[in-house]
Amino acid sequence: MTDPQLRRGLLDACVLAALCRGESHGYQIVKDLTPSVKISESTLYPILRRLEDAGCLVHRSVEHNGRLRKLYSITPLGRRRIDDFLESRAEVEAIYDFVRRQRDEQG
Repeated sequence: MTDPQLRRGLLDACVLAALCRGESHGYQIVKDLTPSVKISESTLYPILRRLEDAGCLVHRSVEHNGRLRKLYSITPLGRRRIDDFLESRAEVEAIYDFVRRQRDEQG
């Protein structure tokens, strides 16, 4: 099981990445992520609110089939968060390698 804080950061990055192709609504984001990441709509919407509050995305409302639908778009700050996430890869891999070596040395 993944640490909840680690999972939260990973899911934030995945949601932002899903919006890099253009604006999208919640259900489509879930569909886009599902092949790689297990996420439900009930998990997604708090993430969207948190990322919007942080200035990483914005939304606009449009009418669709008689209902209002929120379409989310990534902001420049959200793109910087993705860049930061990708730049941290080497550091994360080094930590995993350290943990693995320590475990393997202990037998």
